[in-house]
Amino acid sequence: MRHREVPALGRGGSFRTQLLALTVSVTALGVLALTVLVQVVLARSTNHNLDTVLADRAEAVISSARTDTDGRLDVPDARLDAGVAVYDGSGRLIAGNAPSSEQGTYDALSRADRPRTVNGSSTDETRVRAEPFTVPGGASGVVVVTERLAPYERSERQALFVSIGAGLLMIGFAAALTHWVTRRALAPVTAMAKAADDWSEHDLTHRFHPGDGRNEIASLGRTFDGLLERVAATIRSEQRLTSELAHELRTPLTVIQANADLALMEDPPPHLRELLDEITSACARMGSVIESLLELARTDNARGVAATCSLRDAVLEAISTVGSADVRVEISPMQRVRLPTHLVVRATAPVLENAVRLANRVEVSSAPGLPGFIELCFDDDGPGIAEADRDRVFEPGHSTGSGAGLGLSLSRRIARSMGGDVTIGDPSLSTRLVVTLPSA
Repeated sequence: MRHREVPALGRGGSFRTQLLALTVSVTALGVLALTVLVQVVLARSTNHNLDTVLADRAEAVISSARTDTDGRLDVPDARLDAGVAVYDGSGRLIAGNAPSSEQGTYDALSRADRPRTVNGSSTDETRVRAEPFTVPGGASGVVVVTERLAPYERSERQALFVSIGAGLLMIGFAAALTHWVTRRALAPVTAMAKAADDWSEHDLTHRFHPGDGRNEIASLGRTFDGLLERVAATIRSEQRLTSELAHELRTPLTVIQANADLALMEDPPPHLRELLDEITSACARMGSVIESLLELARTDNARGVAATCSLRDAVLEAISTVGSADVRVEISPMQRVRLPTHLVVRATAPVLENAVRLANRVEVSSAPGLPGFIELCFDDDGPGIAEADRDRVFEPGHSTGSGAGLGLSLSRRIARSMGGDVTIGDPSLSTRLVVTLPSA
């Protein structure tokens, strides 16, 4: 069956970060485009207003002009503002005056035959307009007016600063709103993912039960429930198989153990006794593994067990099962864990056996862990665990000695079934294994 391709997920940081970055980018582009548009429209409006002002000033001068009795053009000085000059038809200045900084521009426009608007040539930016006219009586001339651009440009700059400030506020508001919305929207997803991960490891009886809701969160909850149900079915099948195999192995192992014990009672030769001792020891180890497998198969959710026990007593019992007295225990008799003794023994015995087999000195101590948990630390003077083997040592079948490679794997599985874990210390403490158990 051909599976539908699913878009790649989880690349480039969290989804919330990606969505926030996308929102900020799109908003920034929108603000930039809007700012440019506002500046273009404002520039065109400013130019239009400036041309209108120049035209109105020129029209005011033209409306006051007349032809005198000699047929010459006459303009009252009272109607002339600064920077206004009136020239007759020959280009001679008859009224007003030209600014010294724009004298050349005024002279060039004094004989204009049509309305013209140019930018001034001085460092003080100006706009200059020449308007030719003819008054009743036949006299003609040209009026030249100017207007400084600084006030208009100042308004444009202020508008630009306002646009930039408003744009930054808009981007900040969009980012804050997106962060708030995504946090509220994705918080249930994050909580559900963490809960599903924890339940799949420790408690397969829990479900989300989202009901018949049609939103995405309810759909995700139903999907998680389906996955958890399949995981639970798989683990239950594994537990049944483990239990059946353990029961099938225990009977022939008991026969082997009994025959080896009987042979030892007949005072065999030294070389045969050595072989029988090895068989007996191997049977004892295998028996311990089988008991752990059976215990694991029976333990659906050990965190629900109401019994408690003394942590120190459980560790001492685990030491006795390993058969080594050279283990230093620094655990307060008052410390208790929320588990029955036999489960603590099953979780710690493989760790102790591994330490005793590879080291000369073993020390067991306790330390506070996360709220509601106690960390049981196993330190030794052995070779430690290489960085490359930190995960492999917990894989079934991985062994550093003559064992079956099930010890640490079983220990971790049992601890996790009780809500705890078995981990290796920091790289600087590679000879430390930590068993985390729920405290009473």
